[in-house]
Amino acid sequence: MAMLSSLTRRTVLSIPSTQHPLSTISASTSSPSQSEDETLVSAATTILKHHRSKSRWSEILSLAPPTSGFTPSQVSKIILQLRNTPHLALRFFNFTVHRSICCHSVSSHATIIHILSRSRLKSQALELIKCAIRKFPDTHKPDLSNPPRVFEILVKTYRSCDSAPFVFDLLIKAYLDSKKIDISVQLVRILASKNIFPHIVVCNSLIELIAKSRGPFAAYDMYVEIFRCENGEGRGREVKGVMANAYTFNVLMVAFHREGVVEKVEEIWKEMMTKNCSPNVYSYSILMAAYCEDGRMENAMKVWKEMGDEDVKHDIVAYNTIIEGFCKVGKVERAEEVFREMVFNGVECTCVTLEHLINGHCMSGDVDAALVLYKDMCRKGFKPESSTIDVVAKVLCDKSGVFDALEFVRAVIKKHNIVPRKTTYELLIQSLCKEGWMEEALKLQVEMVGKGYAPNFEIYSSFIDGYIKQGDEEKAETLRNEMLRNKIPSLPNFLRRSPYSCFLKLYYGYWRTFDAARPKSNQERDEPMDNALKEGQSSIYP
Repeated sequence: MAMLSSLTRRTVLSIPSTQHPLSTISASTSSPSQSEDETLVSAATTILKHHRSKSRWSEILSLAPPTSGFTPSQVSKIILQLRNTPHLALRFFNFTVHRSICCHSVSSHATIIHILSRSRLKSQALELIKCAIRKFPDTHKPDLSNPPRVFEILVKTYRSCDSAPFVFDLLIKAYLDSKKIDISVQLVRILASKNIFPHIVVCNSLIELIAKSRGPFAAYDMYVEIFRCENGEGRGREVKGVMANAYTFNVLMVAFHREGVVEKVEEIWKEMMTKNCSPNVYSYSILMAAYCEDGRMENAMKVWKEMGDEDVKHDIVAYNTIIEGFCKVGKVERAEEVFREMVFNGVECTCVTLEHLINGHCMSGDVDAALVLYKDMCRKGFKPESSTIDVVAKVLCDKSGVFDALEFVRAVIKKHNIVPRKTTYELLIQSLCKEGWMEEALKLQVEMVGKGYAPNFEIYSSFIDGYIKQGDEEKAETLRNEMLRNKIPSLPNFLRRSPYSCFLKLYYGYWRTFDAARPKSNQERDEPMDNALKEGQSSIYP
């Protein structure tokens, strides 16, 4: 199939008339007589076809009626005469726009769009479609009986312009680029009602946009509507003319994977197999990623082995997926084995590969191995993500002390010329306060503010706890009052999850009234609430 069913060339879509009835090439109500009109069109065509490039535009300008300029009907007829020289037709159309010598209608836009489409000038046609959509917006909600105005005129002018079927694909794409999902869906339905189906690329783009905007289940419903119709027995049968491909199923699997719905990822995979659609390397990687996120490494390795059995070469995405999976479940040695296999097979590692391994070693507490990988990352010219810096700094704080972590962060900033995240400063300040290095913590907090990060609840809490441990109640109380004055909104994550979080922490942190913080109802406290109570007792009352 080319872009749309070849039926389009033989049959003009029957679109019900709306409040804008137009002929194939509509004429202005104030248009000149037919003979004058034909004379003007003929003269303009002759100038454009046979006169020199430098002189033709001034002659066209002088030919245009001085008061009204060309009518949209005249421009359409001239463009039709230039159908075999589409670039010239486009230059003429643009000239009339830039010189304001024609008040263009939907019909004149449709004519140039068709001429460009029949000549396969897709990008130029797409831009003009977008222009027409912006210039002639619909005031009604499109449906099967009341289609978008631009679509209606494209249909009416289709045969007279001897256009190409994919002009309707371009129209749907233009609406998709504008994030107008509802209109795109209606256009697909209108075309399907005439047994005309958009190209698979357009269908996939629609499903992908729906997945990103409205979620995976809405995208799956659209997939079913486009590619399957239900018969009396409730079993899906393929729609004639368009078939789902690997990209279609990949879009659906990615959408469900992002939502953590592994069962649906598996269901889509099985459906792809029943449709005899061969998965590509990315399809395998998505399924492996879903299993890895779910901690099902045995299933992921079965997919990995199946790739080899099907002669699907493991690419860097597949390697990164399986390496990350092993690192997340704490099997760093197994991840290192896969990494060595990757290098042996000549697959170049990426920054992501090394970051997965660094995170894995940090999770297992092997900070030395993590630092070796970081140095290897630097040698390869990679820049670490801020999250990786945080992970290494945290392990250094736990294993070697906060000053080693601080030295590491300083070195990373200097080498890669990056600005640390707020979380990096929070981690270091909290560690300094915990170890009693209040002056150093204050200096770092000043630097943090200089980077544009305002102190939040966590920072204040760290300093308050640090001063309380040192017996400096006066500074601690000053900071509490400052928090109240500045209305610091943030709360630690373990408190944010509790329905009583604000109520609880307010009384713990500010007034030290334990009984007032306890909820009075018989509702059972959840685990975050219990943790908050324990944290309140241990940190506020050392």
